[in-house]
Amino acid sequence: MKLSVVIPVYNEEKRIKKTSEVLDSYLKAAVDDYEIIFSNDGSVDSTPKLLEEIGSDNPKIKVVGYEKNKGKGSAVRKGVLASDGDYVIFTDCDLAYGTEVIKRALCVFEENGCDVVIGSRNLDSESYEGYTFTRKVMSKVYFKIISMASGFKLSDSQCGFKGFTKKAAHDVFSECSVDSFAFDLEALIKAQDKGYKICEMSVKIIDNDNSESKVRMIRDAIKMLFDIRTIKRNNKKN
Repeated sequence: MKLSVVIPVYNEEKRIKKTSEVLDSYLKAAVDDYEIIFSNDGSVDSTPKLLEEIGSDNPKIKVVGYEKNKGKGSAVRKGVLASDGDYVIFTDCDLAYGTEVIKRALCVFEENGCDVVIGSRNLDSESYEGYTFTRKVMSKVYFKIISMASGFKLSDSQCGFKGFTKKAAHDVFSECSVDSFAFDLEALIKAQDKGYKICEMSVKIIDNDNSESKVRMIRDAIKMLFDIRTIKRNNKKN
């Protein structure tokens, strides 16, 4: 069994080297075979240079990407479609949910016969530990709005940790087009429509660096609503 781990990257010069080392060390001990795919979303700092160095030093690391910033959805899609693992997992460069969550996801796949496994911060009361009260409330309201607008019934469409079987990953992401943070929702709605079995697993935020977050709750919630309308319109055409 081979595992592909996709990491979307945008201006991550401060943490990219540590992330590659931590992830490579974990996967070396946890799975039989693996690849780490860093997908560069048009970074303008020293990230591209660092990725080139990291990739040349380790045959388990693959680097893909493009020069002009497009959005996290585009980076994840690029990485997923470049993968060849039996399972494809993507998570953020800060490894906010840790590394042990990867092994747990593989167990969920095997024990439940899932095609898609998504992390959820809403299945465990401790998942938001370390968040301020205001940010916690805003996050829950944000998810509720998304759920009501999209009709998506599972508890957390926007968690940055998700996994797919190889077949589901390539089938779903080859038809996705949303480049913004709404890409998760588009992929999950397509997976639902195609009849793939989706399972949830509880995840806990371990590395909670709010100062480095690229998400702006109110701004992104408004944009998300427009993206949901686009997703629904595109799905009706297909």
